[in-house]
Amino acid sequence: MTDVLLTRGLGRRYGRRWALRDCTVDVPDGRVVGLVGPNGAGKTTLLKLAAGQLEPTEGAITVLGERPAARPAQLARVGFVAQDTPVYSGLTVAEHLRLGARLNPGWDAALAAERIARLGLDPAQRAGKLSGGQRAQLALTLGLAKRPELLILDEPVASLDPLARREFLQGLMEATAEHGLSVLLSSHLVSDLERVCDFLVVLVDARVQVAGETEELLATHYRLTGPRRDPDRLPADQQVVSAAHTDRQSTYVVRAAHPIHDPAWTVHRLTLEDLVLAYMGRRAVGDAGPVLEVQR
Repeated sequence: MTDVLLTRGLGRRYGRRWALRDCTVDVPDGRVVGLVGPNGAGKTTLLKLAAGQLEPTEGAITVLGERPAARPAQLARVGFVAQDTPVYSGLTVAEHLRLGARLNPGWDAALAAERIARLGLDPAQRAGKLSGGQRAQLALTLGLAKRPELLILDEPVASLDPLARREFLQGLMEATAEHGLSVLLSSHLVSDLERVCDFLVVLVDARVQVAGETEELLATHYRLTGPRRDPDRLPADQQVVSAAHTDRQSTYVVRAAHPIHDPAWTVHRLTLEDLVLAYMGRRAVGDAGPVLEVQR
């Protein structure tokens, strides 16, 4: 099986500032990947590297088994929808579709026309007169009608209201199931990712904090609450992600390969949001521990 995205020690620097550093990730084909992290974490940089819009400062990256943008045929295999779902305000919906057909040799005109009709978009309407949700759906249609093997979406729903976000993500999931493409989706909204993603990458301060299958990550992380205990007294197979203490009580988020049955602890499973926040907080307080990557 070809990895849809494979990086080894990938980094991108702007002057003295690293936007992405020491990024090593293996993403299998056929996944919907959620890329999450705070502003400035490196999400957009990683997506632009994957789309071939940037060159790495260090390390290596392959997309669908090739260097990004290595040749026109590779570019045709990747669709990219940038932040704010950009469309041309002065062009009509129909003109966008004609432009897409001219620029993309694998353009699926029937798919584009069917989707525009199903969404109720007026082909004669200028994009500047569409609602935010309609512009997002138009941008998604352009990305899908290219018939890519990988669709990259950079914060596509950040500016949409909850109903428009739900409709956009529903359309994305239907298209993914119908056409069997892989998706790389960045978002601040963990609740949206929880509904649609089966693979997670958390980026904080330009570095990958954790990456792996969503189900496996949730199955191997626990919140422990109990009498105060120093982390060096935890079993060696329990990797501490985050810790909080009062005078009498400790609360840890740990990663462990096996269920935890210590009666001293109250053990809880994590939601995806709990897991993401634990890793984001771990880096925010300056923990320079090793990156954890779930092996498949």
